[in-house]
Parts: sequence; structure tokens; C-alpha cells
Amino acid sequence: MKKILLVATLLICTVALYAQNDVTRFLGIPVDGTKYEMIQKLKAKGFTSSPQDKDVLVGEFNGSQVNIYVVTTNNKVSRIMVCDANTMNGTDIRIRFNQLCRQFGKNKKYVQASSLFSDNTISDDEDISYEITVHKKRYEAVYYQLPTVIDSVALAEEIQSVVLSKYTEEQLANATEDQQQEVMAEAVLYMLEKFSKKSVWFMISDLYGKYYITMFYDNEYNRANGEDL
Repeated sequence: MKKILLVATLLICTVALYAQNDVTRFLGIPVDGTKYEMIQKLKAKGFTSSPQDKDVLVGEFNGSQVNIYVVTTNNKVSRIMVCDANTMNGTDIRIRFNQLCRQFGKNKKYVQASSLFSDNTISDDEDISYEITVHKKRYEAVYYQLPTVIDSVALAEEIQSVVLSKYTEEQLANATEDQQQEVMAEAVLYMLEKFSKKSVWFMISDLYGKYYITMFYDNEYNRANGEDL
């Protein structure tokens, strides 16, 4: 049993290690707290209030001029939304989208949500305008922000708890190769669920035939989960 648990733990460690109470960060700032606190922290980073709306911040992010919106749930910050301030045509938005995909892919702070080996980039021969207008296609890429703190003991304990909730010690002690793979798959799915609490994703948004990128830094711990129903 210990061998199987060790293999599962090591497999996950090659992707990332989970740290309890670690939330999504934007520019190093935890996506948490009150809206006022977040706005003040963003202003300290150099962003300023929009002349049209003091709750909307403007400035430069990752080389582009953007508008930043702070979204709250039950008075706690649950999302930072970053929108390009300027629109562009279909060719330019494809280049920008693909560039972001490559930047996230190279950034060791992130792991791709769908698959470690899939490609989110858009091919050069795809007509984005046609696909969005006619087929209502949605272009997006989702990543998980990896923990900033490593706690391997907590990870091992969580993995052991998950595995033992589905398999007996006798089953694990006499596990076949297929059963070992099932255990590792269960562990990976569990960790991906943890990672999903710290999602960072972006999409192509449409404005009267012109396009821009919208990015979302989500703290799923602060999002509504049906508790008010």
C-alpha cells in the first residue's frame, strides 16, 4: 500500500504540490479581501482610477493597456477581470491570443487545465471572425496557478485519505498493475480539482466586429457554491 501511495504522490509532485489556504494571485496580490483593499493594492502597483468609473482601474499589464475590474461575492473579492483597452482585427487578435498561450505554457507558475499536451493556439488559416459570427465559437484557454508554498506532508496525508476512502488496505496491498494505475488516476483527478480553485483563463471577446482579450484571475474559494439557495 505504501508503495502505491508513494508512486501516486511522486506523480503529482511532478506537476505541482498543493498548499492549503493558497489562493489565486494577481501581480503577487492574493485575490481576496474587500474590494476597497484590493483597489488600494492595485493602485500601489501603479494603476489609476478610470475617469468614467472610480472602481475601474486603468494601466499597463503584460505590455498592453488594460481596464481592470474587481468582482466580489458576499463582499469578498472572487475575481480580477482584465480587459484590453483597445480592440483589434481578427488577424491581430489571433496573434495576441497565441502569444498568451505560449507565455502561459512557458511560465512555471501555471499548468494547463485541459491537458499537459494539448495546444490552445489558433491556426493561421482559421477565420476567427467567421467562426465567432456564424458558429458562435468561443476561443478560450484555461490554466491553473500552482501553489506558492510547498507542504509535502499535507499532500501525502490528503492523498492517503483519498485513496483509503475508495480502496481497502488489502486491495492496495495486492493491487494489480491496472489497479495501481486507477489509484494514480484518482490521485491526479483529486489534485486537479484542488488546482481548479486557482484558475486563470482568458478568452477572445467581440465588440461590433472588433476583438479584445479578457483575462480572469479567479479565487474559487470565494465564489458562490449554492450556499444561499
